[in-house]
Amino acid sequence: MPCASGPTLGSGVIRTTPDDFQVDEILGFEPDGGGEHLLLHVKKRQTNTHWLAGQLARLAGIPGNDVSYAGMKDRHAVTTQWFSLRMAGRPEPEWGQLESDLVEILQVHRHRRKLRRGALRGNRFQIRIRDLSVDKKELVRRLTLLRELGMPNYFGEQRFGHDYQNLTLAEQLFSRTRPQMKRQMRGLVISAVRSQLFNQVLAERIEQGCWNMPLQGDYFKLDGSRAGFADEPEQSADLSRRCQLQDIHPSGPMWGRGRPLVSGQAAELEAKVLLDFEAWRHGLEFVGLEQERRPLRIRLHDLAWQFGGDGCLELSFFLPAGSFATVLLRELVDY
Repeated sequence: MPCASGPTLGSGVIRTTPDDFQVDEILGFEPDGGGEHLLLHVKKRQTNTHWLAGQLARLAGIPGNDVSYAGMKDRHAVTTQWFSLRMAGRPEPEWGQLESDLVEILQVHRHRRKLRRGALRGNRFQIRIRDLSVDKKELVRRLTLLRELGMPNYFGEQRFGHDYQNLTLAEQLFSRTRPQMKRQMRGLVISAVRSQLFNQVLAERIEQGCWNMPLQGDYFKLDGSRAGFADEPEQSADLSRRCQLQDIHPSGPMWGRGRPLVSGQAAELEAKVLLDFEAWRHGLEFVGLEQERRPLRIRLHDLAWQFGGDGCLELSFFLPAGSFATVLLRELVDY
């Protein structure tokens, strides 16, 4: 996948220690203070999300299915994360039994609803890149450019499994025999296929220099919102201005059933890019997914940086739910 800002500027190392990669979940709502669910805000270090959910279920004496979280978090990092537990008349356990050097309970609130996947406003990152082999002036220019123009909203490598194996499994899942596959793995494979089709379209628009500006027939997403609207030819000048201000963003396909939301030049580009992926497109339609759109660009208005005493680069930025910090890093260095 091509970078939007040009070739990487050098190399660097991430995750030398867990503290070098810190992520804080930002909920998309406030706990309402009542109900049968407990919302736990947890700080964890070098701890797998799925494993921690199991420990919470064990301590609370509830089935594993009654523990939920909005998204997976890196194991080799220091992260804060929200979990919900359906207690339904059960007494609240002594959370101190769970705390250790790896896990700390930060907050506990009552809430009426289960925490569902993706129910986040986003994540705030603090990342340290060490052993930099790069011209610092060029690095600052690149960071400034990203803050001014935004970053491509690729799905990161984490979405596709080790060595992109989830895409290899797609050939099996969408074959005529449709072999049995565990539900969780099936979901990962479907998600990977949908993500890669989006990435293909974004990559082509970067190659053509139109990933951050309108094409005739585009469908636009409002910045910081799930809302969107189709191209209106009589407002082409205003659409270009709004894209330049990053008030709106062109979008790419999250493939599924139904008619595409784009037309004209945008539809022609997407049809050409996805022509060779017919089996994947039909497979996504067969499993019942509906056509959706995802912004091609993410705004980085609060991107900040400084160089540490040992020459490392320290980054701070916010990304909306579903966007990947590693995509920003790959616009800078080979890490």
